[in-house]
Amino acid sequence: MSYEDGWAAINLEMPKRIPRTEYSADGHWDLIKAVTGIDVRVESSDEVKSEAQVAFMRAWNYCFFWSTLIGRAEFGETYTDMGHAEYAAGGVDRRDTVFCPFKEPEEVLDFDPWEVLGEKNGRELTYRFGAHYQANCQTHSFGVNMTGIYVTLISGLIDLFGWDMLLLAAGMDQEGFGALANRYASWIQQYFDALAEADVPVVMIHDDIVWATGPIFRPTWYREYVFPNYRKYLAPLLESGKKVMFCSDGNFNEFVDDIADAGVHGFVFEPLTDLAFVVEKYGQTHVIVGNADTRVLLSGTREQIRAEVERCVSLGRGCPGFFMAVGNHIPPNTPIENALYYNQVYEELCWR
Repeated sequence: MSYEDGWAAINLEMPKRIPRTEYSADGHWDLIKAVTGIDVRVESSDEVKSEAQVAFMRAWNYCFFWSTLIGRAEFGETYTDMGHAEYAAGGVDRRDTVFCPFKEPEEVLDFDPWEVLGEKNGRELTYRFGAHYQANCQTHSFGVNMTGIYVTLISGLIDLFGWDMLLLAAGMDQEGFGALANRYASWIQQYFDALAEADVPVVMIHDDIVWATGPIFRPTWYREYVFPNYRKYLAPLLESGKKVMFCSDGNFNEFVDDIADAGVHGFVFEPLTDLAFVVEKYGQTHVIVGNADTRVLLSGTREQIRAEVERCVSLGRGCPGFFMAVGNHIPPNTPIENALYYNQVYEELCWR
């Protein structure tokens, strides 16, 4: 009943079971082996890994599969590589390359994505979105699938310029940086327009607009340059009847109302954003995905893990669109016994 429960929640129809999703647990090979019995490890073939991942997701009853298509690759060679620390099992994602094509903040402020990145073929983009969604459906036929856009606005600027150049430019000239944000938004709009034409019922719009402590820039700056563009992005998606999920890392309590006003149907967030606040204001009108804290799974006791699941379930139980999830991922260094106990408590408490 994974798909049925997930689809009911997306449509605010209150399934009898609280549906769930997780992030990164499908790369925790020791956990997957413990759950499925499949002998899978870092060095296993892609075929074995894929088989084991699907078996694991079925066993843990995933109802919702987070996915986006449009990321940094759309920028070609015009991007900043800030490297990557070890996260995945075996450290296979570590990347020590660091470079930035922009040498001065003035170059950032003068950047024109239409001139550098060019116009895209709308029909080709629509086809890509549809093909990505169908591929996801084939892989995860037992849950709600989607496609979407990762580099919506702030995340796009981060990938283009890197944190150093981005912050220097924003600090030097916030109005000029806002004009740059508008230029980028007008360029990425072509992706939203194409996505609206794709035969896809649910879309994920991702934008890391804040830090762990809250806004990166002054809130007034967001309300002048970010959220008006969100409303433009979402207009064709909403007109086409799609369900729009919004996701950001960090603490975006300051902007929950702004994001809701832009027209999204759901929020996906980390524990840094206040679940109780979102439930109180939007628990009956929006999809809510999250938001157990992975730090409790990493180092907490069984009592603490149970309390964390109970916190989320007690808040979300009365919300028709609530999905349980560890909001900031289940990384491969999570103790297996803690992850298994987390799932045990979820399964015990998930029935309404």
